[in-house]
Amino acid sequence: MLDYGPLGAELKRNIKDYWWKSMTHRRDDVEGLDAAILMHPKVWETSGHVAGFTDPLVDCKECKARFRLDQLEESECGNPAYKGRKASKCHAEGKFTEARQFNLMFKTFMGPVEDAASVVFLRPETAQGIYVNFLNVLQPMRRKVPFGIAQIGKAFRNEISPGNFIFRSREFEQMEMQYFVDPKEDQKWFEYWKQARMDWYVGLGIRKEKLRYHQHGPGELAHYAKDAYDIEYEFPFGWKEFEGIHNRTDFDLSRHKEATGVDLTFFDEDTKERFVPYIIETSAGADRMALVCLVDGYREEEVKGEVRKVIRLDPRIAPIKVAVFPLVNRDGMPELSHKIEDDLRKSYKTFYDDKGAVGRRYRRQDEIGTPFWRDSRLPNTGRPDCHHPRARLDGAGESKRGSAHCLAD
Repeated sequence: MLDYGPLGAELKRNIKDYWWKSMTHRRDDVEGLDAAILMHPKVWETSGHVAGFTDPLVDCKECKARFRLDQLEESECGNPAYKGRKASKCHAEGKFTEARQFNLMFKTFMGPVEDAASVVFLRPETAQGIYVNFLNVLQPMRRKVPFGIAQIGKAFRNEISPGNFIFRSREFEQMEMQYFVDPKEDQKWFEYWKQARMDWYVGLGIRKEKLRYHQHGPGELAHYAKDAYDIEYEFPFGWKEFEGIHNRTDFDLSRHKEATGVDLTFFDEDTKERFVPYIIETSAGADRMALVCLVDGYREEEVKGEVRKVIRLDPRIAPIKVAVFPLVNRDGMPELSHKIEDDLRKSYKTFYDDKGAVGRRYRRQDEIGTPFWRDSRLPNTGRPDCHHPRARLDGAGESKRGSAHCLAD
């Protein structure tokens, strides 16, 4: 398990906040939800997670390490004698046990008695909480299909082999939106959301050449899905998925309708038709998105023979928005600098630094992706000067380093 420090916590929260605003504040067809982590076990039986949420597991007979069968090409054998050797080669040589299915859900007990009747699961995804609340949002919010329900929350999977920093972990956060549509319009909305999600990442400044779609083939497509695409990023460890767009058909609502007897159909007053809505799902990992931003924004620059590290982050998600530096600690500059920072802190996450050479202070902010800085020799125009390559200027900006408008976005 990994913890997020002050800067990492700010980065991930900013990503989640911007996603939430994009989904629920700037659209008139998506509502927000916060469902429980612990739900009735029948929910997971109905969804198929109890019976089918499994990965094939194999054990190395020599080093006793465990691996997912479908990830042997990516994994290294745990035997020190075979350092650097792919586990697939050991598998081919018969050094592994037969594969067995391993359920990824964490079990726990609810209440004081630990028996079979008290077993519950930590949710492996946030989507099921949306499906069981379909009517609770549809009716009170006076919604009509098409509309969506968005949720951000923790999910838990007992991964056999977590790794690659925060890319694969047992505890993670999802940003999911389930869009309920007329079955006759499912392809239209599937294409719409596939493009909308890609455009969202490009709009955050993620390099287009580092992004691509991957369509699920017959061997990858989930049993409930009609079609599915991943949005992948080219990490240092290869092309990997960090968001999925899926056409889940009416599988989920139909299963819950059958299991509970609750009518989860929708009656269209305009067409006089009743149907179980199809679901177009967008499912992104907040932790993986944070890793995408860090990897994509990381640069190494050589200045006068010295290699310097720089992180370039969109101002909307940068952990620290503005840094304020007094050039000298005399002649009223500290007081003026503190006043500037106090004014800015009302709206932005700020950082004040009055120690050491000002150039080094600038470099420290470059290393953590701070997009704006102000030193006390500049006139206080009410907004910080932009020193970020991705900042968008308003009409008052006369140069690339004019007043920036994008902090408020």
